[in-house]
Amino acid sequence: MHGVFLDIATVDRHDLDLSVLKSSLPDWSIRSTTLAGEVGDAIQDADIVISNKVALNRETLQLAGSLKLICVAATGTNNVDLRTAAEQKITVCNARDYATTSVVEHVFSLILALTRHLNDYQAAVSKGRWQSAESFCLLDYPIRELSGQTLGIIGYGELGSAVAAMGRSFGMNILVAQRPGGPPQTGRTPLEQLLSQSDVISLHCPLADNTRNLIDHREFALMGKDTLLINTARGGIVNEIALWQALQSGHIAGAAIDVLSEEPPCHGNPLLDDPLPNLIVTPHIAWASITARQSLINELTENIHAFLEGRPRNVVHA
Repeated sequence: MHGVFLDIATVDRHDLDLSVLKSSLPDWSIRSTTLAGEVGDAIQDADIVISNKVALNRETLQLAGSLKLICVAATGTNNVDLRTAAEQKITVCNARDYATTSVVEHVFSLILALTRHLNDYQAAVSKGRWQSAESFCLLDYPIRELSGQTLGIIGYGELGSAVAAMGRSFGMNILVAQRPGGPPQTGRTPLEQLLSQSDVISLHCPLADNTRNLIDHREFALMGKDTLLINTARGGIVNEIALWQALQSGHIAGAAIDVLSEEPPCHGNPLLDDPLPNLIVTPHIAWASITARQSLINELTENIHAFLEGRPRNVVHA
């Protein structure tokens, strides 16, 4: 059987052990990246394809007559035309629970950086303000403790529940949002109420029709002036112009985001084109610890072995 990994450079920078993956099939073509116009040729003879961000659309999948399994090197599967895959009896599997610790640590790195004004204080030291201060410390920026604050979680799967557990360990009160468009659930809070009552809001829902621009002008209007927004989920969940305006006007206190609507942001983005002091942007690295990326490789390998043994796991349906 022939396997193709379309974009290994999105996962491995020569710091992972790929031997377990390579041993899963007798023949592999492992490509650093694959341009859109190259995908059809790359997969036309493949039995198994791995893709992280390379799109596998209807036209491309129809060219892959031998394809039996698509392994998505991520949890989200928006890069695969699931309906076409189902029509062609191609199994699609995703990777799950491989980056939980990495994401949780990044979320709280961002929260703590904002609440303790780490960037502001580092900049003050770099400018010599501590060196010329009359007192032993600088108190220019108010530091907020997490204990007693309310953490609102939107999206309560593996990542959202793990972030909530870490929040409890900091002494935070937890609110979990009702599923957008779903029926009321015990222990869940209506989104509008969560937005107005939370000191920190962390997003962990997938990007779908019912979550695109879930946080827009109306939602920012419900938040308080001390609210912090954290987004390590998907960029399209937040209207970026509305976020920039809420930050620029001081309507919310700050935000930290690890994702944008276009990645890489090669066509500009309001959050990057006009940087704000109360905004932290990181380049989609919440998931990317070495441990998590190696776990991803191992998870992909398990998906392949399970499929070959007739017991496919982590199957995603259209």
